[in-house]
Amino acid sequence: MSEFLGTVSGLVWHETLVYLCLAAGVYFSIRSRFVQVRQIPEMVRLMLKGEKSPSGVSSFQALTISLAGRVGTGNIAGVATAIAFGGPGALFWMWVVAFLGASTSFVECTLGQIYKDRDKLTGEYRGGPAYYFSQAFANTAGAVPMKIYGYVFAAVTMLAMGLLLPSVQSNSMASAMNIAWGWGEWWVAVGTVIVLAFVIIGGVKRIATFASIVVPFMAVVYIALALIIVLMNASEIPSIISLIFSSAFGIDSAFGAILGVAVMWGVKRGIYSNEAGQGTGPHAAAAAEVSHPAKQGLVQAFAVYVDTLFICSATGFLILSTGAYRVFEGESSDGAVIAEGGILPEGVEVGPAFAQTGFDTLWNGAGASFIAISLAFFCITTIIAYYYMAETNLRFLLGKAATINVPFLRGTVGSNTTMLLQALILVSVTIGAVSTAADAWTLGDIGVGLMAWLNIIGIIILQQPAYKALWDYEKQKKQGLDPMFDPIALGIKNATFWENYDPATGKDKQRSAAAPE
Repeated sequence: MSEFLGTVSGLVWHETLVYLCLAAGVYFSIRSRFVQVRQIPEMVRLMLKGEKSPSGVSSFQALTISLAGRVGTGNIAGVATAIAFGGPGALFWMWVVAFLGASTSFVECTLGQIYKDRDKLTGEYRGGPAYYFSQAFANTAGAVPMKIYGYVFAAVTMLAMGLLLPSVQSNSMASAMNIAWGWGEWWVAVGTVIVLAFVIIGGVKRIATFASIVVPFMAVVYIALALIIVLMNASEIPSIISLIFSSAFGIDSAFGAILGVAVMWGVKRGIYSNEAGQGTGPHAAAAAEVSHPAKQGLVQAFAVYVDTLFICSATGFLILSTGAYRVFEGESSDGAVIAEGGILPEGVEVGPAFAQTGFDTLWNGAGASFIAISLAFFCITTIIAYYYMAETNLRFLLGKAATINVPFLRGTVGSNTTMLLQALILVSVTIGAVSTAADAWTLGDIGVGLMAWLNIIGIIILQQPAYKALWDYEKQKKQGLDPMFDPIALGIKNATFWENYDPATGKDKQRSAAAPE
């Protein structure tokens, strides 16, 4: 089975996907006139403000839902695996993916806002790639193919978010807790399931509240402590930067043979971590209450920076500056050791142990516990975000049928298809906690890759409305206005939610016309 999964992962993550991700990021950057650089001040301003309503969450809450999905085991164990199999230069390529991916994230998340919808069951805003693929080309010659494309993406996302990706998070968390405290994997699985069940059954509002409290706090604490250790090894920083760049371009003879591998692992782990182009960000973006789609597109673009340039970089410098790394040949820990920092114990498994050993250089024996606690919070919030995205796509696929009672659950609380999805993700968490790390990561890579293929190709086809929204936003800002979105005036078709919504009042147009204030 492991060999089969590895073969599938290799096909999904063919080098074509790596270059497609990079090329799309370059193209979107040029088309948007490098919005990810020009609009950084506006990104920060928007991140800290925004309105929420009974139907939508605030921009900050939407950001934290998105960060909950982005900030997880990829920021700790993912960075470790990138360095172990791609060399220190993989960190540079993660930066490249983040910089270019911020423009990709702007495009996909702005599209998520433009083509969002109101859930007929809960009244909450929902959206994502499945929504914009199916809506944007309605009433055109390409309507049927894109509608089918939307359904395919929704099905793949449910598979990835409900079954494949949660197992990676729970596996890393269980591994870290076992190293730190000797806890058995089954105990970790049971505890995680209890916490998750409490949060996800509460719906998007409880998810947003939980994420907005936990994610910023843990991210700040983690970055601060990692930077303390890096600064304690400040004399190593120049050599580490040199090592990263020489490894990234194959200048260092030790890493020359794995130059292509460095690019592959940097892009693969970069996308796994910041999810730019994967299609996850638009789900959270669509849930926000904003007066203009570009607002949330800018906020979500900044989320890529937070994830990779801040948190992943903190992990990378922590591992490299303390010497808690080992680089293997052949993209496997069974391969020969090409280089190492010298402080890792023999036989240590690639993953959270790299960061745990690095933290131990400051607090001997406490590093394992700190990483275990950090991963517990990061992974739980990530799994919660995965559930929200899986549920959104379930709603898209089934509509009102999502409330149909399942016969063998009749009479129980939430006895419908949504509860089946909740059960599926809890089972995935349990399986992941007791599985091998290699199989869990392979499953996760397959899920990320499938979504990235579908979403990037789709947004290349559909990109134009995002730029129209951006130019309109910037034009209104220059006029000193708080931008309001009118898709009809911009020639954007099939944005049905916005056609019937008044951003000035935050109400449906028909409702405000019938009962003016």
